[in-house]
Amino acid sequence: MIPKAITGLQCHQCNWMVPADPFHYTCPKCGKNLDFIYDYELIGSSWSKLDLEQDPDRSSWRYLPLLPVKNAPEDTSIVVGGTPLVNLPKIAKAHGIAILQIKDDTRNPSGSLKDRATELCIQHAREQGKKTIVAASTGNAGSSLAALSAYHGVQSIIFAPASAPPAKLTQIRQHGAKLVPVDANYDTAFDLAFDWAKKHDHYSRNTGVNPILAEGKKTVALEIAEQRNWQAPDHVFIPVGDGCIISGVFKGFFDLVALGWIDHLPRLHAVQADGSAAIVDSLIRGGEISPVKANTVADSISVDQPRDGDKARRAILESGGLGFRISDQQILAAQQNLSASTGIFAEPAAATAYAGFLQASSQGIFQAGDQVVVLITGTGLKDIPNAQKNLVDIEPVTADMLSVEHYLGSD
Repeated sequence: MIPKAITGLQCHQCNWMVPADPFHYTCPKCGKNLDFIYDYELIGSSWSKLDLEQDPDRSSWRYLPLLPVKNAPEDTSIVVGGTPLVNLPKIAKAHGIAILQIKDDTRNPSGSLKDRATELCIQHAREQGKKTIVAASTGNAGSSLAALSAYHGVQSIIFAPASAPPAKLTQIRQHGAKLVPVDANYDTAFDLAFDWAKKHDHYSRNTGVNPILAEGKKTVALEIAEQRNWQAPDHVFIPVGDGCIISGVFKGFFDLVALGWIDHLPRLHAVQADGSAAIVDSLIRGGEISPVKANTVADSISVDQPRDGDKARRAILESGGLGFRISDQQILAAQQNLSASTGIFAEPAAATAYAGFLQASSQGIFQAGDQVVVLITGTGLKDIPNAQKNLVDIEPVTADMLSVEHYLGSD
């Protein structure tokens, strides 16, 4: 069941063309990651911006003609996607740019952008005849798969580091998924999950190796463009770990340029934590990606070996983007700054993108007329302990007016 607009998949490394049926996770020739290839002329002949204007579905399924599945699920009322693009004119003015917008993907059902990938992969798994989906996760992908599996009535197994934030592990278990807490890091959990899926003929939702996931994540770029009346921004700041989100964002904007719906690619900036900066380090060195020993408060982007690193590098370089390294202290400061100035509570990994924006501004990257989007990928409610690190402990106040006046001061 392959959509007519899919011409196949192409290896980003050796350019080998692979048929879409049967489905391959990686290139059969060299083992590298694949991209879905579309017939844009065929899509454009039967689908237009006007069709989207008249479509009442606000979920990511409104972009079905640009997705590699035959049909949308029967019920999409849980609504993945359709998240707000928040305008921040005062902050834009303070940084000397024309427009600053936050794409707030904390509003997705499980609280993260990962729902976009999960929603698509569940439908793809069904069309492949698979009844169980397996994923490796530092928390967000797992809680996303658990939540949407519960809604769509499929089985899910999640391999996650036992050290992942308790809120995320609780979310996985609360939704009834089978959690395998691995006494090791994410990279080890990744290998275990993929091997288990192969051995038992389950569907793998592992980020990076499954090209479906970038196709789901690209819907955030499609939404940004549509919400901006098909005017691409000049810059997009994206938190990066495995590299799948930024490669998906690139694919979304690439598709729109190919359709002629936008006139340029925005510059896609990769923002990584100092303790997990394999992709940014490779940009600085100008060489291949080398594994690191990841250690950062931003658990969602804490990765030793980026599984979609090469496609992430392509996204950055072909869009004219830059790489930014952010310390844990800067990440937590940006998290608090973002919350206090915008009302958006981001987890550390998501706040890393905002920290990258702040660093770029301090380095004089922007021009006066620039339009900037910062992608916030997950809610801070998933990791309260790290948010508390930058807050000063306060003592209870005696329940009388004099004590309250003394506590609050002259205000």
